[in-house]
Parts: sequence; C-alpha cells; structure tokens
Amino acid sequence: MGPHPAVAAIRLAVRRVLHDILTDHEALQTAGASRHTSHERPPSPLVLVACSGGADSMALASALAFEAPKLGIRAGGITVDHGLQAGSDLRADEVVLRLRELGLDPVEATSVTVGREGGPEAAARDARYAALDACAARHGAAAVLLGHTRDDQAETVLLGLARGSGIRSLSGMAAVSGADGRYRRPFLQLDRQTARKACMVQSLPVWDDPHNADPAYTRSRLRHEGLPALEKALGKGVVEALARTAQLSRDDADALDTWASQAEASVRDATGLLECAKLYALPPAVRRRILRRAAIKAGAPAGSLFARHIEEVDRLITGWRGQGAINLPGKVVAQRQGGRLVIRQG
Repeated sequence: MGPHPAVAAIRLAVRRVLHDILTDHEALQTAGASRHTSHERPPSPLVLVACSGGADSMALASALAFEAPKLGIRAGGITVDHGLQAGSDLRADEVVLRLRELGLDPVEATSVTVGREGGPEAAARDARYAALDACAARHGAAAVLLGHTRDDQAETVLLGLARGSGIRSLSGMAAVSGADGRYRRPFLQLDRQTARKACMVQSLPVWDDPHNADPAYTRSRLRHEGLPALEKALGKGVVEALARTAQLSRDDADALDTWASQAEASVRDATGLLECAKLYALPPAVRRRILRRAAIKAGAPAGSLFARHIEEVDRLITGWRGQGAINLPGKVVAQRQGGRLVIRQG
C-alpha cells in the first residue's frame, strides 16, 4: 500500500523540482569541467529547505528528506528567527531539532533584525531573504526550497490587484526566482490543506504562527476574511482561478518585457537618447516598460518607482504641452528636450 495521497502529492512535487535542480547542477558542472582538467567527481548538490515550523514548510522538509537521498542530493535546512515574538529563539531551536530528526544536515537557525521600511510584512520578508541568501552562499547550496502554496499565490495576486500596479504584480510568485534560480517553490500547484494533511498523517508537529491570524497584517485579513468572502460569493474555485491568473499574467508580462528590451535599441538616437516620436509609435505597455527601465538605469530605486510615476513621464510623450521636468524617486529627473526624452540624476 502506497503513502497517503497528500504525502504522495508533496513528494511528487518535490521530486520534480529536485530533478530540475539536478539537471541545472549537472549542466553547470559540465561547463566547469570543460574549463578544468581535473577528473575528480564533482560533489553532489546541496538543497536547503527554509522552514518556519508551520505546516507548509514542515511538509516540504519531510518530502525533501524522503526524496533527496534517492537522487544522490544532500539535503539541509534553515530556519529564520525574526525576533518579533517572545520565545522566538526557543521556537527556532525546536525547528532545528525537528529538521535534524527528519535526517537533514546541515541544519541551522539564523536570527535577523527586522527593520521598518515598507511596513512590517515587507521588512520581515526582506530580512528573511537576506538571511537565506547568506546561508545559501555560506554552504554553497544549489537551491533553497520555499513552502509557498497555491493559497499563498492567490493571496499574492489579490494583493497585487489591490495595489493597481499592472500585470507584473498579478503574476504572483515565480516557481523559480532569485539569483541563478536559487529559490524554488515546489508547492505552488498544491493547496494549503494538502500540506497540512501530509503533516497530520506523518505525525509531524506543526506550529501555527500567531502573526498569520493577526488582523494587523494585511495578508492575514485577506486570508481569514477576504478570500472566504470571495469564495462565498463566487464559489470554491476562486483560489485555483487566481493561481491560474498568476501564471497567465507571468507569461504575458515576460513576453512584454522581451518586446520592450528588443524595441529599446530602435527608439534611441545615435547619442543614446530616447526619441519621443518613436516611443509614441509603440504600444503603451511596451513604451512604459522602456521608460521604467530607463528611470531605474538613471538611479531611481525600483521599489519606489510606481505606476503613477511612469504615467507622468509617459505624458511627456503622449500629452506634450510644454510641461516642465518631472521628479522621480532617487533624485532622478525626466524632461523632454527637442524631441528627445532625457532621464538622468538631477
């Protein structure tokens, strides 16, 4: 008799991702071997799981511990102590013990200081990823697995929709992201309930982060009030439909990004300045991507550059009535000069 369907589902999801990691690792090793004459067998790749002790990441850790040895992959784990609750250090130590019990090695806890920039959720996320990056680099890990589920993806899409910042924000979280595809999310096609069930049938202890139920956090309100209300009004398929929207939006956004990068060279003059008439001829979605990229290249921080900023710059091209210079974040200035658009540090 095979494993419980929930356990089989999480293991299959992880196995697929590990195969991808192994393929990428072997390609890198082959490229490296062609530059070196050494005949030593390359070390097997190390894959880390980021684990909070919650159901999603505990299920992920258990599946990694089961699947990795079968593929000759070393498996380890990391837990991040955000220091936002009393006893969070003890909680991190407990997670380390659980990961070791699963057979993962190396396993470590790392503590971070959460700043205030961008709100509590964004600040905690920034601190967490910085710690995961540092840990992956220190251990030479080929990848870090994250336990985001289809439900998390649906929430991310709705948060993007509320920000009104375009199709890229509707594309949610990527299955592969980070420098050199470091971060992998095997569970984006699985729902949260499957992960929780997999923990239950394997008798894995699970910790429910009180922040996940705290109405002070936007995502928590969305999880406990917003999505249930949407499901009540529209039916049970909302989460799945939102996750599908994320994938379709990602494909569209990627295509538009490619188009913009190809079109950019054709709208610059011999001196490298953007020509307004040629920009005007492009579709708005392509033109605004070129403008955004130019602003970032000039020094505007990507995280502070919003759709309204780009729309203002766009009006220098589509609604030219002799407007003055437009100030952008990072002390960047955009202005129209003799049929050219100049974006530079002010």
